[in-house]
Amino acid sequence: MSKAKNSIVLAFLFIVFLSCSKGDSGNGGNNQIAPTNLVITATASTDGSGNVTFTAAATNATTYVYEFGDGNIQTVPSGNIVYRYTLAGTNTFTVKVTATSSSNLSISGLKSVTVNVVPALPALVWSDEFDVNGAPNPAKWGYDIGTGSGGWGNNELQYYTSRPENVVVQGGFLKINTIKESYLGSAYTSARLLSKGKYSFKYGRIEVRAKFPTGVGTWPAAWMLGDNISTVGWPNCGEVDIVEHLGRDLNKIYGTLHYPGRSGGNADGNTIVIPDATTAFHTYTVEWSASSIKIYVDAQLYHTVPNSTAIPFNQNFFILLNMAIGGNFGGAVDPAFTNATYEIDYVRVYQ
Repeated sequence: MSKAKNSIVLAFLFIVFLSCSKGDSGNGGNNQIAPTNLVITATASTDGSGNVTFTAAATNATTYVYEFGDGNIQTVPSGNIVYRYTLAGTNTFTVKVTATSSSNLSISGLKSVTVNVVPALPALVWSDEFDVNGAPNPAKWGYDIGTGSGGWGNNELQYYTSRPENVVVQGGFLKINTIKESYLGSAYTSARLLSKGKYSFKYGRIEVRAKFPTGVGTWPAAWMLGDNISTVGWPNCGEVDIVEHLGRDLNKIYGTLHYPGRSGGNADGNTIVIPDATTAFHTYTVEWSASSIKIYVDAQLYHTVPNSTAIPFNQNFFILLNMAIGGNFGGAVDPAFTNATYEIDYVRVYQ
């Protein structure tokens, strides 16, 4: 064979070799593999946690991408995952799963799942259970002492003291005693505790479990004032009356907010009547957030105030417990009155 023919044959064989090599590389063309037979299962927990166990399986799949229907996306190589939904309540989500093969081909499927999420209970962050006999815990409570230069602004008749005769923890209860007696120019004594400078909080739920006394003229209360009262005064600081009760109108419960434009006789509040406020303990509650302030007795909502930056309820507040007698709201005192006791089982703050 001539030299020229040999060159032509070699060139032909080289072209054939290249063609074969190119066709055999990378499993290209018709040899690429796509996933098939995608099956998705979902089992939602029944404990209110929001957890859902997902399983996805497909022939020839190597990875799975979950779109959980709540805006979250996650790649799951095995196809198995426990995912927690956090939207409170019972909600139905459409979940999309995309299975992908090593050839980067994919198949998708949808799965609907109904999830029940029980809102997480707020944590107890501060409380006084009044379970140590003696004087109230000085780390938690201070006192207003005296008459407040004119009955604390309400023409009340009592002189507030910190004497054990007027305030004591006994048998698991805080007891505030109002007594008819001549004391430093006043005809009655009582006590007013406050957590100012010791504890205050912004937003949350406060519960006071209490039993009120009889006695016309008595005015027990559990309430809150804004921390800035010393600089801006009242009502600019805001006031939240968790509960008030009047001895002249037994079993009628008051829940009230005071703030600029809605204070004193024009306050923002409501009332509810319960049959045994003076013979049984009840739980008086305020739920306070940036959007609303809700007032309850024994979990029964009876007043709501929308919160906003226009009213002063977006700052820290401290707690007050007291029993006044007489004055603008307490009214005339029964001449036969001698003493009365306001009992508080606990004060608890949750956030």
